[in-house]
Amino acid sequence: MARRYDIICFGDEVPGVLTLVCAAREYHRHTGKYPRSLLMFKGKSQLGIGGHLVRGGLSYLDRSAVPPPIRQSYNLDTFGDAPAIYQEFLQRSGVDKIALDPLKADATLREMLREIHAHVLSNIEIESVLKQGKKITGIQLIKKETYLAKQFIDCTVNAELAQAAGVKKLKGFETFGLPDSELAVTLVFETQGLGVEQLKQVELQYLKRLTNPADTEAQRWINIAAGSDTAIAQKLRNDLQDKQGNLKTMYAGQDYIDVRSKALSIAYHSFRGTPLSLEKSGAILDNGNIAILAGGRLSWNAFLYNVNADQAESLAKAKAQPTPAMLQEMEQVIQWFKMIGATHVKPATELYIRHAGNITGAVDPLTGSKMLAGGVPSHEALGTFGYHFDIRGGIEGLDSRAANKGLGNLVFIAPPLFNIGIQHALIKNTPNLAVISPASGFEGYAASAGRIVEFNCGVGQGVGIAAAKALLANLDMTNFSNQDVRNVLAETGRLPKIYGTAQIARAKQLDNFESQITA
Repeated sequence: MARRYDIICFGDEVPGVLTLVCAAREYHRHTGKYPRSLLMFKGKSQLGIGGHLVRGGLSYLDRSAVPPPIRQSYNLDTFGDAPAIYQEFLQRSGVDKIALDPLKADATLREMLREIHAHVLSNIEIESVLKQGKKITGIQLIKKETYLAKQFIDCTVNAELAQAAGVKKLKGFETFGLPDSELAVTLVFETQGLGVEQLKQVELQYLKRLTNPADTEAQRWINIAAGSDTAIAQKLRNDLQDKQGNLKTMYAGQDYIDVRSKALSIAYHSFRGTPLSLEKSGAILDNGNIAILAGGRLSWNAFLYNVNADQAESLAKAKAQPTPAMLQEMEQVIQWFKMIGATHVKPATELYIRHAGNITGAVDPLTGSKMLAGGVPSHEALGTFGYHFDIRGGIEGLDSRAANKGLGNLVFIAPPLFNIGIQHALIKNTPNLAVISPASGFEGYAASAGRIVEFNCGVGQGVGIAAAKALLANLDMTNFSNQDVRNVLAETGRLPKIYGTAQIARAKQLDNFESQITA
């Protein structure tokens, strides 16, 4: 027997859950009733609701980057004016600045879902997607259960529901002409027993030794990490100090630590006897982004595994479970961190998969050059987000492909500060489906900034409003414009300040790069 809902969200990544919440609240504002909502995902809800931020343990949140002059002129906080739904989520989860405790995030999301009377179904697998014309009408599971709805949200990293519905997805970085290349995946881990001050001292001792030419053992460590390449060894040495010759010690903020040098990475790789190279070693300890959590816990976003596009897709389909080889390498990480003072090291239950391709056929695809040009026009903007084009671990083959095509170096492209819309998440030929994830309709460099949770929560807030309007009018989400959504945000006092910045010359340079790289 089929079960009927108004809206189904497939995947439990935070932007998707918050989209469902926004849709239900907007519907309730007009009718006094909550729509029939279902959150459906492949992971195990017993291990937490909240995708890679919860089961993947990614506690160090990437926040919007807003240049100081813009902050001053618009009287903004450090991270600008975040989407109202995201601010609420952070506040209810007890986030001070950057660190999100997965346990608190799970509790917050469950509470928000209870408030809108949503049903939750986990540990599922799609058998097929039911369609009537262009529209999705339901999802049939391998257990032969069928769930029908009017509007659908896909927040999975690989747009799994969209793919099952026949939406075309490009592999890897096919938008760069590199279908086999993909961003590295991470297994986040937590340490205990290694306090902030203790960790700073450990790093300082390594920095002192590695920058001492007379310390032959430390110089040997650098040589191992460099794969016996003298040029790379020198580059690693240079990275240990800033331009003034000061040691690049880690920076500890209120609830986070930024690791600025590769001292710990060199030490780990000398212990492993492997080069500090994703390509050569398959896994590296990179500069850590560390969240400081209660109870002396430190959460490390630092350990990268090299994957190609097919592997990223397979991992996403397999509930983001680390492979036996990945877990074996993590055992080495655990051993090394215990050697430097940790009493307990615990990896997350799921991988953090940054990217796994992009859907095609969005109403209005979003490119890196459009981001640099300031995003959607300010009069229809739903918010503003800033972030650098972050290709952590690199995109294999991009530099050589660019060189072969005689394209200039884009290393100095500035971070975009762009206005948010929803049209890159809506799909022309599947009008009642939105993809809100790193797999949205991004092209070129857009996927690198567009994969960040805070941005996708802003998009999700808008899509939620469009979904509610679609339910109320018996239409599809594609019937609603950015302007329609903006009017609701303004009417309900949730429209943030808009401060997207057009960097015209840089946008033109990037547009030239993005259009020619695939030619």
